[in-house]
Formats: sequence, C-alpha cells, structure tokens
Amino acid sequence: MMRASPGTRLLGAGVLALGFGFLYLPILLLMVYSFNASRLAMVWGGFSTRWYGELLRDRQLLEAAWVSLQVAFWTACASTVLGTMAALAMVRMRRFPGKTLFGALITAPLVMPEVIIGLSILLLLVSMGGVLGIAPRGAVAIWAAHVTFTVSFVTVVISSRLQELDRSLEEAAMDLGATPLRVFFLITLPIIAPALASGWLLAFTLSLDDVVIASFLAGPSSTTLPIKVFASVRLGISPRSTHWPR
Repeated sequence: MMRASPGTRLLGAGVLALGFGFLYLPILLLMVYSFNASRLAMVWGGFSTRWYGELLRDRQLLEAAWVSLQVAFWTACASTVLGTMAALAMVRMRRFPGKTLFGALITAPLVMPEVIIGLSILLLLVSMGGVLGIAPRGAVAIWAAHVTFTVSFVTVVISSRLQELDRSLEEAAMDLGATPLRVFFLITLPIIAPALASGWLLAFTLSLDDVVIASFLAGPSSTTLPIKVFASVRLGISPRSTHWPR
C-alpha cells in the first residue's frame, strides 16, 4: 500500500486547517468581541463585561430566549418520537400500501424551502379557524411547524441506524419468548439510543436557530430569540446582539 509523501500530508493538513479556520474563526471573533467595551461592534475599545450585564437586564431578550428554549425542547421531544415511529415503519415494514408516498412525504421537508413550510402552516391554521384549538400565531403554532420541519431530519438519522442493526439479536430474544414490545425496549432502544440522542439534538438546534418559519407564526407574546436578534440587527447592530450564540 502506497504511503503519502510528507509534502502531500503537509498539503492536506494545510487545507484542513484552512477549512476549520473558515468555519470557526468567525465564531471565535464573535466570542472575543463580546467583551468589547466599545459601542461599535467591530472597533476594539478594551476589555469589558458591561454588555453581558445589560443583556441580563433586557427583559424582552430574556423572554424571547425562554420562548425559544421551550419551543425547541418540545419540538425535539415530539420529533424524536414521531421520527422513531416513521423510521420503524420505513425500515421494518417491508411492504404496505403507500410506502413510497409515505417516504416521500417524510423526506420532503429536507428539500422544501422553509418559506413554503411556514406559509403553508399559517394558511392551514387560518383556514381551520381554530378547530384544533391552535391559534394561527403563537408558540404552539411555531412548535407544530418546527415539528413538521425537523421530523424528517430525525427520521433519516434513526433510519440509518436501524438499517445497520443486527436483526439476529431481536430474533434471538423473540425465540426466547420475549414479546415484540419487550424486544424493542430491551434490545432495540438501547442500541439506537445514540441515534435518538443525535436526532434530538439536531431537532433542538434546528428549532432554536430558525428564523424563517417562526417569522410567519410568531405572535406578540411568542417572539423567539432569533427573530428578536434579527429585528435588532435590522434596526441597528447593538453590542448585546453579539453575546448570543449563533
């Protein structure tokens, strides 16, 4: 087997370093300038924690952050449950009527623009006129839209893990008298637990970071943190805006 020359390894390391620098250097600069004493975000005026103090006194930003965390948490929980059920149906059920259509509908949000998802959910809730008890604008509406958006990502993550699972472990447990439900909780669930955690974190991050979908469905008392930060940037960049993680 041919080994890479020192020059090739050095070139590869350089390209890798440039890639990581391109991805993480802006985040590092954001962290450094969050301690900037100057009111101008990109002009260094000395080290200070003043803006962190003002941030903690900003009631509107804290309320928006709390709304975002609640929506993201419940979105991740619902998406993980629904994504697990969808993944089991797609991987374990060989054939059932409409399986192809079901798979297409599950994965559609992966390639669908967020504008379409947000607008379609808004129009659906308005046309239903509160039949389900969900207001067209509010935290619950944002949650429903985020679940619709993130469940496809969770399904893909869990499906890939289920496809790699050794079915002989489950078959051996059933041969010994275990019911399918018991096999799932004692054999399948512990094995796919890392995929469940990955899917949960992915859904939480996507929901917490969303601006487009939430902008259609946010109400007066349900403004999320990304919308609040985006609005403050449009009106003029405040030093406090650099203190929130992107």
